[in-house]
Amino acid sequence: MILLISDLHLHEERPDITGAFLAFLEQHAKHAQALYILGDFFEVWIGDDAITPFQRSIAQALSDIAGGGTQIYLMHGNRDFLLGQDFCQLADCELITDPSVVKLAGEQVLLMHGDSLCTSDRSYIRLRRVLRNPLMLFILRHLPLRMRQRLAGDLRQKSTNSTRMKAMDITDVNAKAVSKIMSQHQVRTLIHGHTHRPAVHNLGNEKQRIVLGDWDSQGWFIQVSRHTIELKPLPFV
Repeated sequence: MILLISDLHLHEERPDITGAFLAFLEQHAKHAQALYILGDFFEVWIGDDAITPFQRSIAQALSDIAGGGTQIYLMHGNRDFLLGQDFCQLADCELITDPSVVKLAGEQVLLMHGDSLCTSDRSYIRLRRVLRNPLMLFILRHLPLRMRQRLAGDLRQKSTNSTRMKAMDITDVNAKAVSKIMSQHQVRTLIHGHTHRPAVHNLGNEKQRIVLGDWDSQGWFIQVSRHTIELKPLPFV
């Protein structure tokens, strides 16, 4: 069994999500061959040098199940793209690129966070291109901690305000971008998160796009067996 999750947005102000995630690790992930986390694992990440006791406890929880034999793979999201190797060493997980192709249920499957597919949202794509530039990443990681905290807060607030004002189709993935990247990687199945709109989309010609939901009023995960890939809700107890 292989499991995939995305968009937990873990932070101390939502102990219900944290509790649900820890229960998910104990009840599901510890029995899995692998767990893939497809971005926005944390609500915000301003650098491995600023890890909090809360974030360290999450790393320890991941390390515990990794010690039991579950392989853990972590992908950057738009909220935690500064997450680095120091955290991965604490959590005993492997950082994978966006996009990545892995073998699931007997076929090659494309995994992404999903934000790079929202090409109709041109202002966001421009900002993403700037923030993910290697030079900018270097600069961001070396800014004083207080400045990074203030910048992260400003970006979160601007993102929230901007999303509220944009039409639904602008903030969703672009169909042409989906088709293009699936063709580039020669896959029939794409799995991503980011949009917070869990669904299984039939794209025709035996192709599908599976969208992981965010963890808010409930969680979402994908369970992969030898022949099936299933999107499942996870009610909070």
